[in-house]
Amino acid sequence: MKDLGRNWLTEGLIDFEYKKYILLAYLQGVRNEFQERKLYPVFAELLTHYRHLVELKQNKSLLRERFPKELSGGDFEKLEMFYKELVDDDKVMSELEEIMEYSIPKLEEQLNEGKDIYEEVENGMSITPVGLYSLNASTGFMMLYVDGKKETKVYEYEITIFENAEEKFRGVHTQYLESIPRNQFTTYESIKVELSRKYPRFSNPATYLIDSKVAYPLEEALLPIAKRMLVRFLSTDTMAS
Repeated sequence: MKDLGRNWLTEGLIDFEYKKYILLAYLQGVRNEFQERKLYPVFAELLTHYRHLVELKQNKSLLRERFPKELSGGDFEKLEMFYKELVDDDKVMSELEEIMEYSIPKLEEQLNEGKDIYEEVENGMSITPVGLYSLNASTGFMMLYVDGKKETKVYEYEITIFENAEEKFRGVHTQYLESIPRNQFTTYESIKVELSRKYPRFSNPATYLIDSKVAYPLEEALLPIAKRMLVRFLSTDTMAS
């Protein structure tokens, strides 16, 4: 699909019809991905573009900063004056505002479709602890199974914490380990025991099964949403304990 650069609004020709063409081409690509239930990375990128435009619309000084700044030394003065005239041009600013007025609802509409698909995928998934609880849930195994499939995918996970000046955030890093065949004699508890034997660096590893009723795309939907479910589950579980 066509990418949409971060500064697509202010780069190149400032013309409503031209920018509309660029945006619609990008959104068509987004729709194609969503039709295949591929949410990532396009959903996160779409959200970034939406927030960026809303921020620019609310702050004109940010809009000015988005104009190209790569000026050659010899032409610096001339080009600097050109950009200053450009951003001070009422007609240009009016054109940019018209583009934003058109683009923000279009991006929001596509975002809402993405949110609906996200909820569809997530509502078809469940998370369950496997075996005894571990005293350390920050690392362990995440099993991912799709109903009707003949194997369970196993990932090693590690919860990561990063923070800014105001709050802490939790994330998760996963590494694929293997796919384990499923049959009527295999239980998830027995899989956990076997994993503990094969990967002895874990002692009574925290292990969670995430089950999906539908075979959505793995890398573009199931795995990213499974990781978010795990982080949310562990956050809630930690607060409750």
